Amino acid sequence: MAPGNIIIFGPTGQVAVAAARMAQDRGAKVSLAMRDTTKPIVGLDPKQEQSAGMERVYADLTLPDTVRAAVAQTGAKRAFLYCIMGKSMRPSIEALKEAGIELVVFNSSSTIQGDPQAVDMAANFIAWAHAQVEIALEEVFGVPSYVVVRPSAFMSNILAWKEMVKKGQLKLVYPEAAVFNYIAPEDIGAVCGALLAQGPEVLETKAGRNVVYLYGPSRMSQREAGQEIGRAIDIDLSIQALSDKEGVQFFVENLHVPEQAATNFVNRMREMSEKGRNQHKRAPEILEEAIGNIERYSGRPPTTMAKWLEGQTEHFRA
Repeated sequence: MAPGNIIIFGPTGQVAVAAARMAQDRGAKVSLAMRDTTKPIVGLDPKQEQSAGMERVYADLTLPDTVRAAVAQTGAKRAFLYCIMGKSMRPSIEALKEAGIELVVFNSSSTIQGDPQAVDMAANFIAWAHAQVEIALEEVFGVPSYVVVRPSAFMSNILAWKEMVKKGQLKLVYPEAAVFNYIAPEDIGAVCGALLAQGPEVLETKAGRNVVYLYGPSRMSQREAGQEIGRAIDIDLSIQALSDKEGVQFFVENLHVPEQAATNFVNRMREMSEKGRNQHKRAPEILEEAIGNIERYSGRPPTTMAKWLEGQTEHFRA
């Protein structure tokens, strides 16, 4: 069955634009829902956009009426959704349902482990914010009409280090102990786009039929990620540790996350440090599946950090 019309919210984001490209490649008609329909989309050439018949429409996920209107205008039946931090998304999720959306693929977070109802806001604000969206999707759409994709740490997070790299010195919170399966945003988007085009019937997951964990191909510490940057631009980076307080300040000022979220994140990294770099809360079979899910659904192998950095070197050069 043809995938029909798909609406992608936030296509200027790296994950969303990759989802749009993959859905279009899989035969879907794609519409791009944006707050500013004149804004350039990095990763989508205007000529490609035009030749593919992609339509830009105005929508703001904090304004449910605009969401309803965008779906009505495009005739979309499936939607890609991302989390708006600090805002309740339930009204817009209800608007999607009322306007005729039959399937939602939500870019969630691997910080959610198991039941989203069990996530504590005080313990992990980022997980809690994404969990609220998952809960709303369950209550409004229900299985199998929504799929949550829970990726690990984005490779693009390390772009926040670019000004430090240009000065030849990285200052990081728990650089040795904080270990992540970094994943390329383009890989996340490719999986989301494939799921939108093919539907939930293609799912094979031990985490729950509508939950897809995505992990990058190898685990590395922040120090190791920094060393990868150094190799990519051929410099010897000095890497030093920040205090917890300095780390919170860094995340607030450079990643623009709420202070509570930054504090939670630093606390989790301290916990990782205390328990050792091999500490992992995922069941081994789910971890193995999460690493394989990129190729399983997108049809292509996951992007390594070294390969991803080949296209990012201009950000780090002085």
